Parts: sequence; structure tokens; C-alpha cells
Amino acid sequence: MNKFTINDRSYSLPNRPIAVICIDGCADEYISESIAQGRMPRLEAMVKEGYRGMARGALPSFTNVNNSAIVTGMPPAVTGICGNFFLNPETGEEVMMNSPEFRRCDTILNAAADAGRKVAFITAKEKLRTVLGDGIVERGGIVFSSEKVNEAKAETHGLDNATEIIGKPEPEIYSGDASIYVLEAGAALAEQGRADFLYLSLTDFMQHKYAPDQEESLNFYAQMDEQIGRLLDAGCIVAATADHGMNAKNDSEGNPKVIYVETLLKENFNEEFRVICPITDPYVVHHGALGSLVMIHLKNPEKADEIANFLMRREGITEVHNREMAALKLELAPDRIGDLCVLSARDVVLGKAPADHDLSVIKGGLRSHGGRYEEMVPLLISEPLNEEYRRIAQGDPRNFDIFAFACNAHL
Repeated sequence: MNKFTINDRSYSLPNRPIAVICIDGCADEYISESIAQGRMPRLEAMVKEGYRGMARGALPSFTNVNNSAIVTGMPPAVTGICGNFFLNPETGEEVMMNSPEFRRCDTILNAAADAGRKVAFITAKEKLRTVLGDGIVERGGIVFSSEKVNEAKAETHGLDNATEIIGKPEPEIYSGDASIYVLEAGAALAEQGRADFLYLSLTDFMQHKYAPDQEESLNFYAQMDEQIGRLLDAGCIVAATADHGMNAKNDSEGNPKVIYVETLLKENFNEEFRVICPITDPYVVHHGALGSLVMIHLKNPEKADEIANFLMRREGITEVHNREMAALKLELAPDRIGDLCVLSARDVVLGKAPADHDLSVIKGGLRSHGGRYEEMVPLLISEPLNEEYRRIAQGDPRNFDIFAFACNAHL
């Protein structure tokens, strides 16, 4: 059996295809509700044979942060990806982390390709293809997003005419179809023998829009279950987790429950500062750039303790860490975060100022993520765990252990 090592972790390669799925935004209650309603029979049977538990994700509980951790097996302190968006200390500019230049370690996907596996990385969001897909095509693999599937070319994506894999055109990114397309394409590649080491990363549009017990969610998870069944029938070892969970962030009248941190500080301090919302990404319809963690950069860092104490007294704010403690306790890269890191309550989001967030794009109430209350996510494996990984699962497993579980846990 082949093995490879990447980022000081070793992975075994069984003589079967491996499919790891990141179900974006999948709080465990989505799985529980769908199984209880009989909508996920293949997954229910899979975890009865294998394993179902919980894992702790990386903070901030955002997409780029956790997908980067998952495909490297490392926390943000090592990957350097501490948000979807950050203040670049080298330039003073607020920028998206949508390029591999920001990532500080190589991926499990590239290492698996170097070990001889046929790698496919399919994601719903184009931003993840650009930040995590480098090196795969050069090693003979396939990488594309359902968002831009019609733009796939052999020299940049590993294949031409990617829409022909399942015979469907590019889906709307603000839909459940964008995620199902990823699974359908992955299943087809596994069935055709064109890929045997797959990472399939979905989008959380449905979880942002619908609660676990709503019919739209149940139908979406039923479609997902069908494609998981196809991967299992193709002989894959299937492992699934999430990048983060999801919670409603509304008051009793159904309106978004927002603390505008920049406004709050301007009203109470005569200081210069910049509030960064690391959830910011191109998909504003999902969340309006409102999440449950923000960074504050201070012109005068000596004021950090005073401002932190003020914020901690504010109802709805649950944690405030200075740079050193945020790096230590949240496993973040100290040069990629603010002087203060602020987290909010389960039903609260944090923003800059009202003018910076267009709430009109949010229909039917706000569901979002980013803080402590979205860091626990499902851990689902199609195979029984060996003794070593049973112990790991009983301790503090991380969502970025998912490739280790898929490769090593059943040997």
C-alpha cells in the first residue's frame, strides 16, 4: 500500500477510490433532520456501517479558512488563511484571500497526485478553485468549479468541455444545483475511472436560506444522498465533513440582529481603527458580508485592552482576544489578523457600519456563521474506525483530519 507525507502528516492509499466531501454550511442538525425524515437512506446506512460523530472546525468558521485547513490537514496558523478577506499588512489594502500566494503550505491533493493517484478537485465556488487548486493540473489531475464549469480548459483545468461529464450546463451559483452538480460530476468521474482521489466542496446557499426542517432543505439533502450513493456504488471510501455550521441571526421579529462594531467604536472612542469583516467574499447574497467574527486594526495598539473591555461589556459579544491570544487560542497566524479579534453570540452577527452592508439582498431573515457557535460540524465515514481512530474520534477530532480518517482510519 502506498503512503505519502505532507505537512508532517502521513496518509495511506488503499486500493480503492477515496471521495472526501465538504458539505458547506452543514450543521449537524441538517443531517439529523434529513435522516429522521427518511430523506438520506444511503447516508444513514453508510454511517451505521461506518462512523458518525462530530468534529471541531477551524476559526473563523468561514469557507476559505476551513477548506484550506481541510486540504492541507493544518490549522490556519500553518496555512496562513485566516479569513476570506483580510487587511494585508504589507500593502495596507483590504483584499480577498482568493489566490494560492496567500497559502503557506502545500495540499494533500498535490501530494496524492505525486503518489500516483488520479486527483479531482471539484468545487461549487470558483474562489476555492483559485485559492486551492494550484498544482493539480500540472500533475495530471482535474480541477474546476460548477460556477465556471463552462470555462474549463485542458491547460488550466485538466480537461476540455467539462459540462459533458454529466451533460448539464453551468448551474446558477445561488442555488442548490451548484452543489449537486459538484457531486454528480465527482460521481461520474469515479464511475468512469477518471479519478480515484476526489475532494468535492459544495456551497452553502441552501443552508444560508433554509433551516434544517424546511422542505427545500430536505429535498436538497435527498438529492445529495442520491449522489453519495453513487460514490459508494463506485467503490469509493466516502468521508464527509463541513467547513462550518449555520445559525439564524435574527431578532424576535425576524430582522437581522447586527452589532455594527465600527459605528459603536466611533461613538465611544476618539481613536483611529479599521474593522475588517473576514466573511466578505463575492457571494454577498448569502450573508451580506455579516458574520460572527470581525478583526479590529488599531492605529494605537496600546488602547487594545481598553477597547476590548468595552466590547466585552456589550450584550451579544462573547469573546474579545488580543492578537497574541487570538493566535494562541484560535490557532491563527498573528500577521494575518487584527489587534483585536471579536466574536459574537449564537444569534448575533458583527458588521462595520450600516452603509457597508446591503441588507436588501437578504430575503427571509439572515442565517450566517463565522464564530464559536458554528465551529462544530459532522464527521461522517463510510468505513468502521480502527482502534487508533476510535480514540481520536472520542477526543477532539478536527474537520481538517478528514483526509486522515478517509485514508488511515479503517486499516
